[in-house]
Amino acid sequence: QVQLVESGGGLVQAGGSLRLSCAASGTIFSIRTMGWYRQAPGKQRELVADLPSAGSTNYAASVKGRFTITRDNAKNMVSLQMNSLRPDDTAVYYCNAFIKSTTYYYNNYWGQGTQVTVSS
Repeated sequence: QVQLVESGGGLVQAGGSLRLSCAASGTIFSIRTMGWYRQAPGKQRELVADLPSAGSTNYAASVKGRFTITRDNAKNMVSLQMNSLRPDDTAVYYCNAFIKSTTYYYNNYWGQGTQVTVSS
C-alpha cells in the first residue's frame, strides 16, 4: 500500500510564502513523476508543477517564476516552495505521483490535499 502525505498548507497574506511537502511511503520500487495539483472552489483540478524522474520540470503559466518544485529521491519526497502568493492561488493542493509498487506497472496516487488560503 502506498500513501502520499502532504504538509505545510495554511493561511498567508498576499505576497507571502508557503512551502508544501509530500512524502510517499509504503512499498515503493520506483517513482516516475511527482507533482502538485490544485483545485479551487467551483473549478477543475489543475496542474501546478511536476517533476519527472528524468527530464525537466513543468509549471503552470500562472505560477512560473513564483513557485519552485524540488524532489528528494532518496526520501521519496517532493516539495513546492510558493513565493509571492496571490489570492487566486487559494485552493486545495494535492500531491501526485506515479509509483511502481507491488505491480509491474505504474499507478497514479494522490495525497489527501492541503488547504492553502491567501488573503488580500
